Order: sequence, then structure tokens, then C-alpha cells
Amino acid sequence: MLRTYKFRIEPTKEQRERINETLMYCRWLYNALLEQRITAYKKCGVSLTFYSQKKELPALKKVCEEYKDVHSQVLQNVVERLDKAYQAFFRRLKRGEKAGFPRFKGMNRYHSFTYPQSGFSLEGKYITLSKVGTVRIKLHRQVQGIIKTCTVIAKNGRYYVCLSCEMETKTQSTGKKIGVDLGLQHLAITSDGDFYHVPKYLRKSERQLKKLQRIVSRRKKGSNRRKKAVVLLAKKHEYIANQRRNNAHQISRQLVNRYDLIAFEDLKITNMVKNHHLAKSIADAGWNQLVQFTTYKAESAGKRVVLVDPRNTSQQCSSCDEIVKKTLAVRTHRCPSCGFECDRDVNAAKNILKRAVQQLQNVS
Repeated sequence: MLRTYKFRIEPTKEQRERINETLMYCRWLYNALLEQRITAYKKCGVSLTFYSQKKELPALKKVCEEYKDVHSQVLQNVVERLDKAYQAFFRRLKRGEKAGFPRFKGMNRYHSFTYPQSGFSLEGKYITLSKVGTVRIKLHRQVQGIIKTCTVIAKNGRYYVCLSCEMETKTQSTGKKIGVDLGLQHLAITSDGDFYHVPKYLRKSERQLKKLQRIVSRRKKGSNRRKKAVVLLAKKHEYIANQRRNNAHQISRQLVNRYDLIAFEDLKITNMVKNHHLAKSIADAGWNQLVQFTTYKAESAGKRVVLVDPRNTSQQCSSCDEIVKKTLAVRTHRCPSCGFECDRDVNAAKNILKRAVQQLQNVS
């Protein structure tokens, strides 16, 4: 399986300039290739492919010599990114979703470039990047497996590398199963009766965010003061996202260490956030992030995550399967048929686990 490690790097002033120049050239190339595809289809009815555009890169370097300062595979990856954007566009069209045609990239919309096979090497506390140089890396944990790709990211004045590694799956069996109900009063509630608190990082930082946003709105557009204010606001949002990500990592690690089978509801979060009364709270909870982190950790440990139909998990009695109607205000499940009583969310988590086990039995 593939696993990605993200580390912060500390490039010198010259190396930062080279990274920023590489990003600029990659962005120009992406926009030029997108324009080429649009023009070829409109005027000639021809759909350009990844390979047809990739073949033109050597000729591009002869005409535009500045592209000689960019590693060849980094340029090839730009062509691949555009091709993936087109593939995603057509996939959404077939599914009847909002298509979202590939966009031209502005200065604030292109933040990374990738070495897909070669052009980088990790040696101790330094990583060597082709056409950039040897850069100090904060290697806060040991990289495991074989490094396949390296992505350089520039974000809010900081620089990072993401190393994608191929590694073997290590099985750590416990023989236990768990159902997890996701909520707003508690982030995760398990069928064993464990409750994980919702930190509400966004809610706690709203006053600071509003203050920073007012500062941005008062600055003159295009001025240096506005750019500095935008950076401060972006750093605050990044800090909140990092807090939420760290919390999801901790909870997902606990679940994977304890259980072999972890069941979640297959929630349609994009539809749920259309409810304007709950949208901010749902986004602040980070349900999808928790499921994603648990899934990849479970795969690396040889365990399993199952998503089940969320319909009536809160209304159905986990003891006798009787439907007991209740509003959101009712937080305790009481079954008049069998007399079973427990917390509403724990009852839902038990139903989620039962459905996951039945789903696996039907597949097998």
C-alpha cells in the first residue's frame, strides 16, 4: 500500500526563489495546455490526449529556454494533472453531478509540483531536489518503505515535502468489532459506550477570524498591507484545520489500535451541509476526515472499515429491531416492546455494527 509522509523543509532564500519560479512556470504551462485543449476542440473538434501534449514538451524547452530550469518529470506531471482534471470532469458528467470544467490557475491557485519518479533523494537531515538544491528537512519521524514520489508544497509562506512511500501491510489483530455513530454533541459515539468530544475549533476561533476578516476588508485591494492581512487570515484558518486534523488522527489511531472491524454510517455530507442551521457545525466536526483517516490507518494495519446505510439507525431498537420514533431533542432510546433503554447515539452505533456484520456476511 501507499502511505504519504509530510515534512516541513527550510529552504534558503535562493532555494525559495527557485521553488517559486518552478511553481510559476508550472502554472503557466498548465494554463497554456488547457488553452490548447479548448482551442483544439472548438476550432478543429479534436480532443487532445495526455500523450499528444506530453510529446510537445521537448520542443517547448527549445522555444522557451526558461523551462530548462525545471526538471523534465515535473513538467510531465503538469500534463498529467490537467489530464486527470479532464477525466474527473467527464466522470462527473456521466454521473449527472455538477461537472465543474477545469479552470485556469491564478497565482493563488497553484501551490505544488511533483517529482513522480526521480529527481529527488533523501539523505539524513537533507533532501536533494533537482533544479532546486539540497534543502534542510525537519524529519520528525522515520520514513518507512520505498519512496515513490515527492511533492513540494508552498503554503502561507511555509514549505513542505510530501513523500509517497510503498510499504507492506502489517496485521495487528485484536478480534474486536465496533460501530461508530458520528454526531454534533459528541464527535464519535461507539457501540461500547465510549464518547469522543467535539472540540469545536472553528467556533472557538470565530472572534479572532472575524477580527482578521475585518482587517482584510478595510485594506485597499492590491496593496501590500492587504496581502499581509490575507496571509494572517490564511494562517489562522490553516491553524484551525491543523487542530481538527490532529484530533481526527488521535481518535482514528485509538479506534484502529483497539478494533479489527470499524463500522461508520455512509453519510452524504455534501447534502447535509445544505441545512444552513447545521452546516457550520457539521463542517467544524470533520466527520469525513475522521472516516478517511480511520480507513487508511486500518488498511495499513490489515484491518477493515465498513460503511453502512444510515437510514433509521437512531430510530431502530438495537435489541429487537422495532422502530421507535423520536425527535432530535430526545436523547435516550426507550423501547416499549422489549424495554431496552440506552443513550440514543449508543443505540445507533449498535445498529451500525449489526448492519456492518450483516453486510459482510451477505458479501461472503
